[in-house]
Amino acid sequence: MGRLSGSPAIRRGVLVLAVVAVALGVVVFVRGGSDSAAQAKRPEREWCTPGTARTALCPNGKVFDAKEYATHGAAFGCSYFARQADAQAVLRADPGDPNHLDDGGGVACRGLPAPRDTTPVPHTAQCGPGDTRSALCPQPDRSFDARYFLRHGGDAYDCPDFASQADAQAVLRFDPADPNHLDGARKGVACPNLPGPKDVKPVRRAP
Repeated sequence: MGRLSGSPAIRRGVLVLAVVAVALGVVVFVRGGSDSAAQAKRPEREWCTPGTARTALCPNGKVFDAKEYATHGAAFGCSYFARQADAQAVLRADPGDPNHLDDGGGVACRGLPAPRDTTPVPHTAQCGPGDTRSALCPQPDRSFDARYFLRHGGDAYDCPDFASQADAQAVLRFDPADPNHLDGARKGVACPNLPGPKDVKPVRRAP
């Protein structure tokens, strides 16, 4: 038995078998990796069919009917909508705002991405004693708080939201970084086409 195990022929056979086993292991490993990579590249199952309504889960859907979202009471929050303009369309369809989408000034869900529709829906305006002066609450004796128009930290308010150019300028002066893009020309003057009172002393813009 010792002779057989030590014979050159048997040693060569064992060596050949070992090489073949290693080669098969490499092939299985490579194919397994390729299959895993192919599965990783394979797209997830589609959430949205061509007829699915546009929502936050289906942001590219073309179907959107605002009336569907205005007939069930407080059933849909801002996070349900793919774009601000869709939420505004729902608010416009029912200015009573059963979904509580209006976060101030007749504009729904200001924090949602574009496309945007920030033309105020006037019937939702509730100008209480403590509300800041705005296009919907334009009384000159009403107090004005520039921070109100910076509370969302992004491009949430536009020139039509202000009662006067001076109010828009106060917001630009409070935050020269201009997150609302009130000074499109970057000349330090916000919303120059708004009515007076005016404040056209340029604000030094943040770099």
